[in-house]
This record gives sequence, structure tokens and C-alpha cells, in this order.
Amino acid sequence: MAQEVFWRSKTLDQMTSIEWESLCDGCALCCLHKIEDEDTQEVFYTTVVCHLMDDSCRCTQYEKRTELVPSCVKLRPEDVEAFHWLPPTCAYRLIYEGQPLPEWHPLISGKENSVIDAGASVLHIYSVKDNEISEDDLIDYVLDE
Repeated sequence: MAQEVFWRSKTLDQMTSIEWESLCDGCALCCLHKIEDEDTQEVFYTTVVCHLMDDSCRCTQYEKRTELVPSCVKLRPEDVEAFHWLPPTCAYRLIYEGQPLPEWHPLISGKENSVIDAGASVLHIYSVKDNEISEDDLIDYVLDE
């Protein structure tokens, strides 16, 4: 009998740190700057990405990212429910909601860059890095859905 894959047999809280990290598909959509409407709590993505992201959608300073970028959020299992801004394709959100992972997810495809190959990464969205514009101009970069 085949063993059930960990993301179907465990809750987010039950996963090891290695399993947790492997859920990240590498899309870097969470690295896009977001603007939240204070009245409605609606979140709007922008086409502005963190300056620490490289050309393969990886953080160049992953271990120190929250020190270098204080607004960077370190996602933890107990916080997923509160992060309503996670993209709808985010594996953390999908697993929390009991949904399957997309076919292009590296855990499904077996290929590290399948998210990029599928056009599901930030590389097809972002237009500028945050260190290239003024924070006051962020509103000008709101992503049209």
C-alpha cells in the first residue's frame, strides 16, 4: 500500500520544518508589496517586488530577510488563517483550506522551476523592485486583476 504524501496526511501544525518549507512553491507572490484598505481590509497586490528577490524567485537573504526587511513576514503554521492576503495558489493557504496542490507545484511535478515554467510566479507580474521607487509611489503600481 502506497504511503499518503505528508501534505495530505498531516495538518500544517504537524509538519516538520523541512516539510513546511517544502510547501513553498517558489512563486514569490508573497514578495510583492501589498496595500490594505484600512476601512474594508481588502488587500491589493502591486507590481513592486522586494529588492532581495533574485531572477529565480528566491530570496537572496532568506535566513536574514526579516532583519533586513522588517515588513517581511515569516509565515508560521499558527498564522496561516490570519494571512488572508496569501495568493489563492499558495500551498500554505491551499492545504489550510483542504484543497489540492496545483499540478505545477514542485512537490507534484518533481521539478524545482515548474512554477516559473507554468507562468505562475512573480516573474510574470512584477515591474520594479522596491528599492527603485519611493514608498509614496506604491499606489501607482497596484496590480489590475
